[in-house]
Parts: sequence; C-alpha cells; structure tokens
Amino acid sequence: MMRMLNNEEARQLFQAARVVRLGCIVNGEPYVVPINCHLEGDNLYSHSLAGLKIAGLRENPHACVQVDEIESDWRWRSAIAFGKYEEITRPTERADVLSRLLHKFPMLTPVESAIAMDGMSAEVIVFRINIERLTGVSEG
Repeated sequence: MMRMLNNEEARQLFQAARVVRLGCIVNGEPYVVPINCHLEGDNLYSHSLAGLKIAGLRENPHACVQVDEIESDWRWRSAIAFGKYEEITRPTERADVLSRLLHKFPMLTPVESAIAMDGMSAEVIVFRINIERLTGVSEG
C-alpha cells in the first residue's frame, strides 16, 4: 500500500544514497543528471566541473533532487527535495564541503579526485541546494 514518507524518512533516503538525480532547467528545457551529494541540515551539498547543469543553475537556481530505493516492483521508496542552488565560494567552506564529499565518496573519478584534493581549484564548483520542501512516497 502506498503511503507518504515523513520528513525524517525522506532525509534518511538522501543520507543513504550513493547516487541521486538533480533536475534543473537548461536553455528553457528540463535537464536531469546523476550526482553524488551529502545531506546536512537543510542543504544537499555536491560538486561539479563546469558544464550544462552549472550554466543552467546559474541562470535559474530553482532545482530538485530525486532519490529512490527500489527493492522490487512492490517495495520501494522515493523522495524529492525542492530548493535553490547556491555556489560555495569561501575557501574554507569549499574545502570543508569537499572533504566531507571525498570522505563519503572516496572513489571519485581520478580527474575529480586530483582537482578536488586541493579544494581550491576554480575548475571545481562546490554548491548546495537549499532545501525548501521535501516530499516522499513508499510502496510496500
């Protein structure tokens, strides 16, 4: 039977996830890409190299992040966080966020790992989605 997840259950999905999907608007069209993220308080933290999603988020900061946990067709949970994109530019905060992301996801691609290690490279965009609303459902 389908039921709504409470706030804590939705947060637990994000905390346990290895991959989530970021939705944003790029050139006036929906754009969805997989990312890694770290949930802390009302913020989902992530990083990226420059590209379409960053350009789109800079133009329109409204975003959503979706996560699911699927055991079977009859047993699954899904949550969506709605919020706004914000780049983290202060060097100490950037380094702190990257450290937490590298701790949670130590197997970043070699390029990302090398760039992220110094925490200062302008090539790495460190950002958060400030969560304004969280919803979720579960089946089974």
